[in-house]
Amino acid sequence: MSKSQVAKRYAEALFQLAQEKNALVEVSNDLKELVKVIESTPELISLLVNPKFSIERKKQIVAEVFSKANPFVVNTLNLLIEKKRVNEAANLAEEFSELAAAAQGFAVAKVFSTRALTDDELNEISSAFAKRVGKEQLNITNEIDPSILGGVRVQIGNYIFDNTVASKLQGLKRTLVG
Repeated sequence: MSKSQVAKRYAEALFQLAQEKNALVEVSNDLKELVKVIESTPELISLLVNPKFSIERKKQIVAEVFSKANPFVVNTLNLLIEKKRVNEAANLAEEFSELAAAAQGFAVAKVFSTRALTDDELNEISSAFAKRVGKEQLNITNEIDPSILGGVRVQIGNYIFDNTVASKLQGLKRTLVG
């Protein structure tokens, strides 16, 4: 999970504003879309940090790309551009997601597996691990990682529950080799 203090401060401010204006779900969804855009087109962040473009031009680009996004998200992006912190946008979205989940009794979790898990499997994991971290439910993102060979690794905040074949083999190797 993100450890950026800058992203955390911006996320907290945006979270408070979204909560006051009853726009938590909308802002959260827009931030998820923002992360998808950043991941699918890393050139966007490169463009927004490029000193050759003026701040006004960068704001125009954001306004065009995110024309249907909540104004709070667009204004936050504009602020990040002004403060030359736009590279923190993905971290801000991650921090916001954690704050929103906690406010709704959820925890954000990443589940690493060798294949895409079914909804039933994800619900089962959510039920089992939510209690361990004192939450009602988990908001799970399933990530495919063939290197784990089998099993699952669940990451909830700073907690990691690793029940993968790769980690068991690593433990066996340490035991045998010393």
